[in-house]
Amino acid sequence: MAIVFHWLVQMRGGERVLERMLDLFPNADIFTHVYRPERISPKIRARNVRTTFINRLPAADRHYQKYLPLMPHALEELDLRGYDLVISNEAGPTKGVIAAPDALHVCYAHSPMRYLWDHYHEYRASAGVLSRAAMSLTFPALRRWDVTSAARVDRIMANSRFVSQRIEKYWRRSAEVVHPPVSVADFRPSPDASGRYLWVSQMTRYKRPDLAVEAFNRTGLPLLMVGDGEMHDEIRRKAGPNIEVIRRLNFDGLRDAYAKARGLVFTAEEDFGIVPVEAMASGRPVLALGRGGALDTVSPGVSGLFYDAQDVEALEAGIERFEQWLPSFDPSAAVAHAAKFAPEVFDRRFCEVILAS
Repeated sequence: MAIVFHWLVQMRGGERVLERMLDLFPNADIFTHVYRPERISPKIRARNVRTTFINRLPAADRHYQKYLPLMPHALEELDLRGYDLVISNEAGPTKGVIAAPDALHVCYAHSPMRYLWDHYHEYRASAGVLSRAAMSLTFPALRRWDVTSAARVDRIMANSRFVSQRIEKYWRRSAEVVHPPVSVADFRPSPDASGRYLWVSQMTRYKRPDLAVEAFNRTGLPLLMVGDGEMHDEIRRKAGPNIEVIRRLNFDGLRDAYAKARGLVFTAEEDFGIVPVEAMASGRPVLALGRGGALDTVSPGVSGLFYDAQDVEALEAGIERFEQWLPSFDPSAAVAHAAKFAPEVFDRRFCEVILAS
């Protein structure tokens, strides 16, 4: 068995899904473009990890995304003869490997490559002059390869309905929805929920921390914002006295922040979004943008509410409705809903799709 992952340079949501796959397939080998073992969990380091030639290129450990145009060629050079089952994890390019004719190739799609498709114009607008020129020259061919390589896959799984819709739009393939595993048992409700709201994520543009800080500056309600990234200093400068902005919490601190929050505010349009599930597993409700993976994770009127548009006015109106709804919120219902995303549920659905292939 071979598991193909785009790059292993830090531990985030996709890498946690990889760990669960390794639990299901303890003899699987891992193939990836770039590998930084010192930044990766012991569970992954304990496996046989092989890299493409991208790993040997100058500064690949830091600037691996600049080598994106070379990655299709790197994938096709991997020799996967002898592997009966190939599982590609698609968020960066992985599904383009060439499996043996009698092998089963299953793709678990965290997302079609956003910088090639729906976020292309945002990435291009924020890039430098040379990068924009390179994108204009190379991305049309990369899109064609992305679509044609989807035909090499026998079965596709998507981590949410939102991703499934994008797969159908861009690759013209259908996909089974298999939600990623969330360690819901690691979180517990607290009888001491405070009056402070919580925002947790990377402080990058598409996560939209600016919406949270502006809306709570207007309302005056207390908010804790946790996250590092290029927008951290900007958000800290904008925050009023009712908003505390910190870069990070250890796990115990984060678990405590979830359990004691008045509610979680989720401003990003995510492919799935683990943070809302962790908040619900802590017995706290979620106010989320009504787009993307949140439509799968948040049950309106049970574990939270949606607001309609990604702007300050819509979020502010959503906070007002949330405040009116909160007295009827049942923490136990949120915990029960979060249990639908437990790792055991992922295991069962993932194996069902493979066995049906």
